[in-house]
This record gives sequence, C-alpha cells and structure tokens, in this order.
Amino acid sequence: MGSSTSTISVLVFLGLVQFVVSRHDYKQALSKSILFFEAQRSGHLPPNQRVSWRSHSGLNDGKSSGVDLVGGYYDAGDNVKFGLPMAFTVTTMCWSIIEYGGQLESNGELGNAIDAVKWGTDYFIKAHPEPNVLYGEVGDGKSDHYCWQRPEEMTTDRKAYKIDRNNPGSDLAGETAAAMAAASIVFRRSDPSYSAELLRHAHQLFEFADKYRGKYDSSITVVQKYYGSVSGYNDELLWAAAWLYQATNDKYYLDYLGKNGDSMGGTGWSMREFGWDVKYAGVQTLVAKVLMQGKAGEHTAVFERYQEKAEQFMCSMLGKSTKNIQKTPGGLIFRQRWNNMQFVTSASFLAAVYSDYLSSSKRNLRCSQGNIYPSQLLDFSKSQVDYILGDNPRGTSYMVGYGHNYPRQVHHRGSSIVSFKVNQKFVTCRGGYAKWYSRKANDPNVLTGALVGGPDAYDNFADSRENYEQTEPTTYNNAPLLGVLARLISGPTGFDQRLPGVSPTPSPVIIKPAPAPKSKPTIPPASPSPITISQKMMSSWKNEGRVYHRYSTKLTNRSTKMLKNLKISITKLYGPIWGVMKTGNTFGFPSWMQSLPAGKSMEFVYIHSASPAKILVSNYSLE
Repeated sequence: MGSSTSTISVLVFLGLVQFVVSRHDYKQALSKSILFFEAQRSGHLPPNQRVSWRSHSGLNDGKSSGVDLVGGYYDAGDNVKFGLPMAFTVTTMCWSIIEYGGQLESNGELGNAIDAVKWGTDYFIKAHPEPNVLYGEVGDGKSDHYCWQRPEEMTTDRKAYKIDRNNPGSDLAGETAAAMAAASIVFRRSDPSYSAELLRHAHQLFEFADKYRGKYDSSITVVQKYYGSVSGYNDELLWAAAWLYQATNDKYYLDYLGKNGDSMGGTGWSMREFGWDVKYAGVQTLVAKVLMQGKAGEHTAVFERYQEKAEQFMCSMLGKSTKNIQKTPGGLIFRQRWNNMQFVTSASFLAAVYSDYLSSSKRNLRCSQGNIYPSQLLDFSKSQVDYILGDNPRGTSYMVGYGHNYPRQVHHRGSSIVSFKVNQKFVTCRGGYAKWYSRKANDPNVLTGALVGGPDAYDNFADSRENYEQTEPTTYNNAPLLGVLARLISGPTGFDQRLPGVSPTPSPVIIKPAPAPKSKPTIPPASPSPITISQKMMSSWKNEGRVYHRYSTKLTNRSTKMLKNLKISITKLYGPIWGVMKTGNTFGFPSWMQSLPAGKSMEFVYIHSASPAKILVSNYSLE
C-alpha cells in the first residue's frame, strides 16, 4: 500500500448569517417527536398503533373507584398517570396545532398530532364525570418507583385520586379546562360535536376551579414529591380564561383577564420559565396576541402590562434584558439539573410564536439592552432546536432515534425491558431493577422521538439509565417542540398569526430554494488538496458583559483513500474545544476514531469570545 504526506493550511471564516439553512431534517424530527406519544399511551391500543413494541396496559384503571379511567398518557419513564402535566401536554400540543396546523398538514403530520390530542382529551372526559369532580392521578409515585416493570404487567397500586368541592384543586381543574378549551378549537372544523363536548367540559372545569379555590396537591397529597404546585393556582385560572376566550370570544373571559390581571400576578410576574407548573409566560404571550389583534377594548392598559412582561421574557432569552436567562457554554437555556429540556422547548415555542405575532403586527421588540427584530427571536428558537438535534459541544442528539449519536440507555421502563410481545415471561417488581434497570446495555426497544432531560449547566451528559435527571423523557418536553419544528420547516418567512383557526385559510406557503447561480468555468489548481476544512458560527450569546460564540468545524476527506495520522494545528483558540484530542501542541482524531474513510467528514466544536480560530492541517497520511 502506498502512502503520501502533505501539509496544508486552510482557514475559512464565515460570518453570522440570519437563519442559516440548517443541516438538520426538521421534518424527520417532527415525525419522530409525534411518534413518541404513542409509546406513552395507556389503555387499549388502537389497530393503527405505530409503536409496535407496546401493548395494552392499565385496563382496570378507575375500576376500584367505580369510574372508567382507562386511557391517557404515562408522563415519563414510569407508569403513573399524573393529571397536571398530562393536561399541560395536551394544551401545548393544541397550541402548536392552532398556530402551525397548516405546516403540520403540509408535512403529513396534522392527523397524527390531532390523534395525540384526542388520546388525552378522551381520557379527560372520563376523568370529569361530574361538574365539580375531576380525577387527577392514577397510581402513585412511591409504589410505582419502587418497581421496574413494563406497563403491560405492572403490579403496583392503581388507586385513583380526585378533587371535588370539599377537596379543591384550582390549578389542576384550571389546566384541564385550558386543555379542553384549546382542544375544542382543534376539533372545531373536523368534528363539531366533539368540539362542543370539549367546550362544555372546559366551561364546567373553569367554574369549578374558580368557585372552589385551592391547590390540588393539598387535596391529592401523594403528588407533592412529584408534581407539586409551587406556583399556586392563579396562573392556571388566568391561563384557562385566556384559552376559553380564544375558544369562544366570550367577553366574560376577556373581562376576567382584565379585572384579575394585576391581583393574580399576570401583570406582575416577570418570568424566566414556562412549564407544567408556572404558566404566567404563556398567559402573557396569549394576552399580548389579543392586544395586537385590537380586541383588548377597555382593558387595553392592563393588557399592555401583560405584554410588557411577555416581552421581558423574550428579551431575557436573547440576553437583552437586565436579568437574563442562564445558558450553558454551548448556548442552551439552562434552568435546572433535572429535566432541563422541558424549559428549552417551551421557551423556544414562545419565542417562535411571538416572532410571528410581531411580524404580523409589523413590530420589533424593544428591550432594555437594545431592539430585537422578529427574525432574531425565530433564530433563537432555531439555535435551541439545533442544539437539541446535535449542534452542541458533545455532538449528541438529545432526541432518541434522531441522528447517530443519541441516548441508548433511556430511563424508561417500557423501552428498557424486552417487549411484552417478544417475551411474556413475567418481570417482577424488584426483579426488573436487578435484570433490566442495572443492565449496562442499549435499550431493547428504541423510544423513537423521546426528548430526554438533557445536559447539565456545562453541556455535560452521561448516557446511563440510572442518570434519571438527564436520560428520562417526558411528554411535556415534546409537546411544544411539535410547533417549533413545524415552524422551522417553513424557513424564515413570517406568518400572519392574528386570525384564529387550526389550519390557515390560504394554502400553505411553500418556499422554493432559489436556483443555484451558474458558476463560471475555472481552471482547477494544479494540486487540489484532498482535505478540506470549513468553519461556521452556530450561535452567540452574552454572559457577564462578554459575547461568546460557538463555532463548528468540519474536516472532510475528499480523497479516495483512508485518512490516517492526522495532525491539526489550532492557534488563536481561547476557549474549550470538543471532538478532537490534544497531543502536545497539536490536535488529532478523538479517542473513538483512528481514521477517516474516503468521502467522510468529522466535526468538532469550540467556544470562545473571539473571531474564528486559525485551523490548519499540519500533517496526515493517505493509505
């Protein structure tokens, strides 16, 4: 075998371009993210169930209480049905469909998204058998977490827990009212009678929540360690009123938002998060939409205060506020160690929809540290999604089944134990921990589309089933992601989001790429390099007065031979680097690579607060 040795010096500088065309397949990611909900289904699975390794489960839920509670969703990697996060999941899925139904439809996923909503709302109808009764949990975290079993054969207690007028839960009832109201919009055209039924439940649940006030975790005490209501119930009451106004245009709910905005915190709380517990940022964004639609009327002054808080949230995401949202060195929103990704997807969704609201009203965003164009909010959403899908210091996709380097040991009972359809040998409560939980091997069932908890504050991540803070997925991680992905598929063009409706009346906007300009004939160089290097700036952010940039560098072997003995010289590098191994004063292949096949590329990432580093290949061999 012959070999050759060469020296090349390549430096490519690419400036920051707004809404750079992504290398990610958002359509594929969208399809996978919706598919995840089918893996989380409880109850009798339908004939068209696409996640084939799952089977029927929880078929006696509610029986001991004399009510049918079969169905719904398991929230995460366990087998409990928690009502509050389930309702928030459905509400945010509906919001995604309401804003971007046309994009979902044009990409063949609207039907699947609506089916995912209906799996939740069918359950909520069962869970609300009387106007002032709502079942908010089936099973309990303590007994469930003691066991590691497939949902198809769980032996844990399936007691049902409810709220009523003597044991109220305004937060739970309010969120469920919001889910039913939002879903009534989704089904308004395709199934008017079902839409009307959902709206009837929404009205009753809101009245129940508002009349009999109290925190649900004071009535369903077993939920406190898992989904305790830290924020209280005022945000859910405003949230429900906002969605009922969207669904009905009833002035009663508009007045409710106007008269209670100050006293209930809607105009007072400046938020840094949006999620299953704290809804204020979502309320403020919806009310700002009403204001931009010109519907605020006598409540204009109050609604402007809602909008001010909504815009403070947007400014804080982009580092343009006096108090900004924390980010990792790689640029990801960071709120907490345990399942941080929930805050990433929800904030990204709010940024995307608010970008479109601003575009529709032909406004920019005024922040204390400078103005922001609508496109910058959308760019921010894109940066967060791209990080999730692999543009991060580790090069890890945090969506299971997307890309090549994704989590393989997910903290999830169903995916980590051999499918019940493959092997029906009973897995005991504690035996599951001994044989399957502690097993240092890939999951036997791929939990396609699941978005896991994600990295820590320093972009570190350990793919281990025992690392539940980082490897456990949840339904409310995925729900807002549906809308963001649908929006990103369509590119940077703005949408008029001021008119209500699931699917826009106009045909979906199809953005065709401009034809590539014809290149002029050039004389090839006498000795073209078989190794090329390109760099691009992926994102930027401000921290403690300094602007940091994340650069991605791609090295490609364009020869017809195997690239070996690679040595890279990097100068003017002032921060951490991932994806290459340093030896002395040069860098080489990472520990998991010894060579680079013909036609293949490798990628490494670095972060610093300067222009791109100077990168050159100092030595290599082709064999």
